[in-house]
Amino acid sequence: MLRLAHPGTTSRPAPSAILRETRAVAVLRARHASDYAPVIEALQRGGVLSIELTLSTPGVWDELPALRDRFGDALEIGVGTVTEAAEAEAALDLGAAYIVTPVTDPGVITACVGRGVPVYPGGLTPTELHAGWKLGATAVKVFPASTVGAGYVAQLRGPFPDIEVIPSGGVNIEDVPGWIMAGALAVSLGGPLLGDAFKGGDLQELTARARRVRELIDRTAGQMGENQ
Repeated sequence: MLRLAHPGTTSRPAPSAILRETRAVAVLRARHASDYAPVIEALQRGGVLSIELTLSTPGVWDELPALRDRFGDALEIGVGTVTEAAEAEAALDLGAAYIVTPVTDPGVITACVGRGVPVYPGGLTPTELHAGWKLGATAVKVFPASTVGAGYVAQLRGPFPDIEVIPSGGVNIEDVPGWIMAGALAVSLGGPLLGDAFKGGDLQELTARARRVRELIDRTAGQMGENQ
């Protein structure tokens, strides 16, 4: 369901059906974006279907269209580490399913909201997170999440009961249930999930880690549903 955003914006873009179901985002950073496809396939086999390609990796602009053609609607591919509105517009023009930014930049947020594409701006303080939410963000990214812990989400819900949150930065696999129980929309995982996958590591082990993430999410969500 779409919620009304701050006056002067269009309706808040909703999270995708993929994200609502799987509740996990894999953050990919590599030597070059040409290394992405086998890793994405391994994540897909494990059930992690929301993939964030970071602009700190060279070659994203060239590889994004080919990856979208290769994987189609089986998963969603967004672009992260976006810090300028022009970058957001370029990513959207290439078909990015969503935009992630480590900062609360009004230009990036409004560019996405204006085009009806989910956007996840980063912030840490209540002021930053509320500012992003007020501008129409789909959810705000608590970054770096490891500095505050899952209890921070519950505390944010006091003054901001409707805010949607995705933790990112230092989220370990076994931390996932705590974040979901605290009310996070989804969890964003980088190194703890990817491990050595971009350094010649066993991709079957990556698939196993992805399955573990989904197992923890699904089990926790099921337990929460039983307790309601």
